[in-house]
Amino acid sequence: MRESDGKGDSTSFADGTSLKSSFFEQLVEHVFIAEVLQEAWYHFHEVVEVLRSEVDAFGYDLVLECNGVTRHAQLKTSKAEAKAARQNVNQALAANPNICVVWIFRDENPETFRMQPQYLFFGGNAKKPLPRLDKFKLAKHTKGDARGIKHERREIRVVPKSKFKSVGSTRELVEILFGLRPPTDADAQQG
Repeated sequence: MRESDGKGDSTSFADGTSLKSSFFEQLVEHVFIAEVLQEAWYHFHEVVEVLRSEVDAFGYDLVLECNGVTRHAQLKTSKAEAKAARQNVNQALAANPNICVVWIFRDENPETFRMQPQYLFFGGNAKKPLPRLDKFKLAKHTKGDARGIKHERREIRVVPKSKFKSVGSTRELVEILFGLRPPTDADAQQG
């Protein structure tokens, strides 16, 4: 998972995020996992299995399984007010079925010391493939070589924010990820 604000913000109550970036990435990932697990269990009465990638070689951060759907998810994060207009997405994601990118916008509340995540989603519905990445332009290295030339990164594509779907809540995200529907009164009577 990568922070994509581009600039530090010393006014944030999470002021030390750039100094503790690994810790902060883990914090955001754990908040995301907790939100998904709670929503799946308390609203849909489903359990989500979570596997974490130890090596970022294949483009995904998490493998989530629920309702017979396995999702390889790449997580991106930005502050709620961030102006980031695109995300770099690893083409290795396309090697797995049911891939997605979840862009987490953190609304940090200094009074409660909690994050309230909001989401953008890039991917297909449950059991549908990721949209083709080869139609997006190649990313370039952020630093130039000895001559100052920034070479293309053949494995990374730049996906504009406009290609991400706005997701209104964690509940809606869980529905999209796993094809879940809330239980009906008839389901409750049968159970």
